[in-house]
Amino acid sequence: MAPPYQPQGEFALPAGYGRAIRVRPGTLVRIVNPHGTQAVDFWAFNAADLGEYLSTENLRSLNSTVPVNKGTRIVSNLRRPLVSIVEDTSAGDHDTLLCACNAAIYAELGCAGYHRSCADNLHEGLAELGLKVPFTPGPVNLFMSVRANADGTLTRLLPSSKRGAFIVFRAEMDVVLAFSCCPQDVTTINGPDRTPRDCLIEVRDGGRAAA
Repeated sequence: MAPPYQPQGEFALPAGYGRAIRVRPGTLVRIVNPHGTQAVDFWAFNAADLGEYLSTENLRSLNSTVPVNKGTRIVSNLRRPLVSIVEDTSAGDHDTLLCACNAAIYAELGCAGYHRSCADNLHEGLAELGLKVPFTPGPVNLFMSVRANADGTLTRLLPSSKRGAFIVFRAEMDVVLAFSCCPQDVTTINGPDRTPRDCLIEVRDGGRAAA
């Protein structure tokens, strides 16, 4: 049985946790960063076939770009648009290079025992809808600043969005969207104080203003 559509309204995305929702074509989904420093991993899937999903490698190939901004076409592994960015008040240039944080990364960073991760948050969120995928696709890392340098190295920059920054997606087909309020508290990807924070998600009919 297909999961129900997410009702219109706003809900909190707690620090360190994730959520998945299903929305109709034309639905507007706004992700608000109240503190400006929180990274949010983002995935999208064709609700009729989870084997079609947001593909960062195809996104980079089709757009000939590394970061995501308002002009970027957010496409699937079949190179079809899943969502579009209709508004973005953040610093822009959302990352497409880094993988979702996962158990192996936290072990490398010296964490003993279980540590929440964006990879786990994706699968937990899908499971709440009765859905499952056999792997973790590469996410678009919203509000995350990563620079590709001329020598081929990557630099992880401090987040630069202002408090209350947001990005608005419009669903281009019946999609399942997943979000992870990144639990990274070892590095400074969520700010110099290494503290994950809550974000907000707002779901609205496409006929209404998102802001």
